[in-house]
Amino acid sequence: MLDAMLSFELLRNTFYTGLLVGLIAPLLGTFIVVRRLSLIADGLSHVTLAGIAFGLFMQKKYTLLFFTPFHTGIFFAIGGAIVIENLRSIYKAFQEIAIPITLSLGVGMSVVFIALADGINTDIFAYLFGSVAAVSRSDLYVILFTSVFVIFVIIFLYKELFALSFDEEFATVSGIRAKLIHYLFIVMTALVIAASIRIVGVLLVSALMTLPVATAIRVAKSFKQTILYSIIYGEVAVITGLISGYYLEIPPGGTIVIIAAFLLGATLLAKKFYFSYKYKG
Repeated sequence: MLDAMLSFELLRNTFYTGLLVGLIAPLLGTFIVVRRLSLIADGLSHVTLAGIAFGLFMQKKYTLLFFTPFHTGIFFAIGGAIVIENLRSIYKAFQEIAIPITLSLGVGMSVVFIALADGINTDIFAYLFGSVAAVSRSDLYVILFTSVFVIFVIIFLYKELFALSFDEEFATVSGIRAKLIHYLFIVMTALVIAASIRIVGVLLVSALMTLPVATAIRVAKSFKQTILYSIIYGEVAVITGLISGYYLEIPPGGTIVIIAAFLLGATLLAKKFYFSYKYKG
């Protein structure tokens, strides 16, 4: 694979994108899991698919020149994130209903735009399951900008995000601008999901944001350790999945998720045997 990476720019772009996604998806996923919003990735990923299908439709029917389907997917994801946050403020006693509403809307729009774009094709297939050779240089720049933005915001607003994740009422009383940070957080989530879709695919993107975190929770002793271990598990899954996908000639999304699930299962078994041994000893 190293020789191929040196020879083909698309493979280099995909590998660099994988490294970035393996960093920012578990990083943001840690806050998502703690806030009990794990299903938000599914909702926003389907809205992103609607945006991608819309971009393909516009590209096919009207020769859209200025925006690629990847870019329209990002715009739709941000719009879906804002809708979710507005619905959460309207249904304060039933905030979780915002996610299935948005997911249903995303699925409906996806079906319509995919049909208008002449149905399932190789382009849609790559977005559904990821691809080892689907990232252009412009896509890489967008994902790099997204990664820098997400990392900067989390470093700059770490205390506020931490406080809102564990005790929103106390954080609000303390003077934190909760509403603004909520909107910023969910927009970041939309950007990370849209970026991750290139590698993992729409149907599997939520796994990359939750499985490494679920694994890290079982071994970490603090929140910062959870973030660090999540990133490590995420990078291992992405790099191994990309290499496996290249040699097996299959979409990398499935192999990434399988490896992430394997790491989770191995960690759970190791913890179980460790405690059993410790208890017997």
